[in-house]
Amino acid sequence: MEFLLEYGMFFAKTLTFVVAIAVIVTLVLSAGMKQPGQELGQIEIIKINDKYDEVSDIVRDAVLDEDALKLEEKHEKQRFKEEKKQRKANLKKQKAADKKLKKEAKNAVAKDTAVKSDASKDGASEETTGDKSDEKKRVYVLDFDGDIKASETDLLRETITAVLTHARPTDEVVLRLESQGGMVHAYGLAASQLTRLTKAKIPLTICVDKVAASGGYMMACVAQKIIAAPFAVIGSIGVVAQLPNFHRVLKKYDVDYETFTAGEYKRTVTMFGENTEKGKQKFSEELEDTHVLFKGFIAENRPQVDIASVATGEVWYGLRAVDNKLIDEVATSDDYIFGLREEADLFEVSYTHKRTLAEKFGINMEAAIERSITKGIDKLFNNKLFN
Repeated sequence: MEFLLEYGMFFAKTLTFVVAIAVIVTLVLSAGMKQPGQELGQIEIIKINDKYDEVSDIVRDAVLDEDALKLEEKHEKQRFKEEKKQRKANLKKQKAADKKLKKEAKNAVAKDTAVKSDASKDGASEETTGDKSDEKKRVYVLDFDGDIKASETDLLRETITAVLTHARPTDEVVLRLESQGGMVHAYGLAASQLTRLTKAKIPLTICVDKVAASGGYMMACVAQKIIAAPFAVIGSIGVVAQLPNFHRVLKKYDVDYETFTAGEYKRTVTMFGENTEKGKQKFSEELEDTHVLFKGFIAENRPQVDIASVATGEVWYGLRAVDNKLIDEVATSDDYIFGLREEADLFEVSYTHKRTLAEKFGINMEAAIERSITKGIDKLFNNKLFN
């Protein structure tokens, strides 16, 4: 009887544990399911100038004594008044010039009714432009951290769409780009997203702090200006494909692998079938054609590059890349953006994906695995990856 009682308690505990696990799994799966009409993300905008000002105030308050702080605040107020006065003077001057042009246009078109209509439109347009001459340049700062599938392309698409709703030709977009490249079609689409900015006549600057290689450089070359850190890796203008072939292993154990296709070149090389010389030659031709398209894209977007000398698959550090005209300037993204803080309003724009509970669990698991692999590699190479 006592045995049955203990067994019943054990069974009840086990059942409770199983039910609890089942409930948790159900909640995770439910959270992971996308409901119709559910928002997937949102645009977030942070004014970088405010961040710089906050840091500056903290440092100033820490390093200056009371008298020096009062003097600094006095100078700051005076500088603000002078800048405001100068902006008003510039606006007044611009309005006066626009008014004069409008008056001259009206007098000139009095002799011709058709010209009068055109001049009136031009005058109105000029007056509107004059009213906005006081506005500072806006710089929109975006980020792209590329993997082999260029997975952030969807986020880039949404961010660029948001920027295009208000960006002016007098503004600028700065993209902090990091990518070792990956799938051709994926990075082709990512580069096309950046082309939307250049087609809209919005100046685009690419900043590379670590690497823009292969597909990453395909994206970078779209910009009017490319800036890279001294030891950023640039280039790798080439195409590569590799796969293992297990045909001889399968043949050794008398395992047949059959592939049925319609079309002579539907499948040129495979992992398990026997790859013929004809199939391998066709596959190589396709790679070469992709390389030709890649070189043509770079030549079109960055004509100053001697494409014949750099399209070898080699990479260069930033200090050497500037000599090959692969980039325009050697500097970090921090140098460039910080240098714009006085002349422009800086906005960091990002599209944030609202992750489900299931996605969060997956990301945490992925991060844990990645940390383990990284530690293993570090131990293997004794942390000496660059000497």
